[in-house]
Amino acid sequence: MFVVDDDPSMRRALGNLIQSVGFRVELFSSGQEFLVHKRAMAPACLVLDVRLKGLSGLELQRELTAADDPIPIIFITGHGDIPMTVRAMKAGAIEFLPKPFRDQDLLDAIHQAIQRDTHQLAQQSMAVELRARYERLTPRERDVMGLVVRGLLNKQISADLGTSEATVKIQRAQVMHKMQAESVPELVRMFETLGPVDRQKPSLPLQPAHAQSTVCKKSRKSSISPNPSASKNDAAVQTTQLRTSA
Repeated sequence: MFVVDDDPSMRRALGNLIQSVGFRVELFSSGQEFLVHKRAMAPACLVLDVRLKGLSGLELQRELTAADDPIPIIFITGHGDIPMTVRAMKAGAIEFLPKPFRDQDLLDAIHQAIQRDTHQLAQQSMAVELRARYERLTPRERDVMGLVVRGLLNKQISADLGTSEATVKIQRAQVMHKMQAESVPELVRMFETLGPVDRQKPSLPLQPAHAQSTVCKKSRKSSISPNPSASKNDAAVQTTQLRTSA
């Protein structure tokens, strides 16, 4: 728990209140002081006065957002207005409490903030773990995973990747094992949690197998079939030579 307030008496009172319900709390007299503080990766929230000397509470909120440091914020102020409240809430604040406020209102807001941050940190941790699992996949296993989550069957995947269905079955099993997915729906949820991923280029052309076969047949046919126009030209030349010799 963190408190930023430039009023020493208010800062101490807030610290004592928060400690009384079992939270560990750190106190700061300015936004600049809080910005340089290194925080541990643990559920937390920030009780922040709107009107501070130097960097204001709203400015500190913007700085934290720009730094991708989404700590839940509870604003307190003795000089709040509706536009200020709207700006703070739109920027992600948990609560905006005008002074004087009831102790229980602040404590309720703190519990809500801690619950939100706990959930957010759990999601971040899972995303990091899923990324590590995904990185252990081979380029071809990533190709297979991308097609599996689109709902394609092994036969369809083998056609798209130009490989055998038996090979796809083995690669699909490896994907499920390495990603620790118990089912395809779970694999889909993992894929969505990963978000945009750096997909490798397929290790083989993604030309369907039937298309490759058709191309090969056409190529062989063209190599052994006579050219009709060429045959006609040859016949004409032979006729001319016979007439000349006669």
